[in-house]
Amino acid sequence: MQAREFEPATAIVECTELAVRYAESTALHDVSYSVERGCWLGLIGANGAGKTSLLKALARLVDFEGEVRVEGRSTSSMSRREFTQLVAYVSQSPEFPPEMRAVDYVALGRLPHLGYFGAEGPHDRERSLELLERLSLGAMAARHLSTMSGGELQRLVLARALAQEAPVLLLDEPTSALDLGRRVEALELVDELRLERGLTVISAMHDLTLAAQFADQLALLAGGVIVASGTADEVLEENSLDFHFGTRVRILRTEDGELVVVPRRTRPKGRHD
Repeated sequence: MQAREFEPATAIVECTELAVRYAESTALHDVSYSVERGCWLGLIGANGAGKTSLLKALARLVDFEGEVRVEGRSTSSMSRREFTQLVAYVSQSPEFPPEMRAVDYVALGRLPHLGYFGAEGPHDRERSLELLERLSLGAMAARHLSTMSGGELQRLVLARALAQEAPVLLLDEPTSALDLGRRVEALELVDELRLERGLTVISAMHDLTLAAQFADQLALLAGGVIVASGTADEVLEENSLDFHFGTRVRILRTEDGELVVVPRRTRPKGRHD
C-alpha cells in the first residue's frame, strides 16, 4: 500500500498552558506542547498521571484553562460540527445502544459530513462497510451490539472513529479489551490509515512496548505534567520508568532493533516444596 505524500510537517495540534482541575484537585498543570501533522504521539505514564485528562481536554469533554488549537484555530471558538470534522475521539468507556446494528453504529461517525437534512448517502454506507471489513467485522454488520463481545465492540468503536475521517484521532487506551493478536492488528490498521490519509494520532497507551513500536513520539506524564518527551529511545529509560511507574523494568532491544519493556519482579520467586 503506497503512502500518501504530505506537505512539510507543521504543528496541527497545539496546547498552551493547558490545565484541567476537578473540584479540589488539579489533573493537568500548564501543559504546553505541539504535535506535528501526520505524527503519532503516544501518551504514557502511571494511572492518574494525566493522560486521560489531556485527551479529554483536547476532545472538549472537560473544562480547561489555557488554549488548544487545531489547524491554527482555537477549539473553544468552533461549532460542534466544525470540531468533529477535525477531531475524532475514542474513549475508554463508550456507550453501546444494545439494539443498534453494527453498521449503523459505525455510520454515526459520518454525521459531521452529512448534509442539512442528515440523510446518509451511498458513499457513507460504503465507508462504514469498508471499515467493518478492515477490522474483521464485515460478517457482523447486521448484528445488534448486544450480541457482540467486548473485543468486537472495541474494534467497532475504532471503526466509528475512523469513519469520521477527521485529520486528528484521539485514542484513550483503544485496544485494552483486545487479545494480543487483535491489539496489534487494530494498531496496524490505525497506522495504515494514518499513512494513507495523513492522520495525526494522539493515544494514551499502557503497553510501553506497543507504544514504542507504533508511536513516532512519546510524552511521559507524571503528576499532571510532561516530564519527558521525544522518541522511544529518548523517553524509555530504565531509571526514569522505575521512578515514575514505581516498579522495576528492563529495556531490551530485539534483533530488528525494536525496544521491548519488560517488568521485573520486585520480590524473589517463591519455591514450592
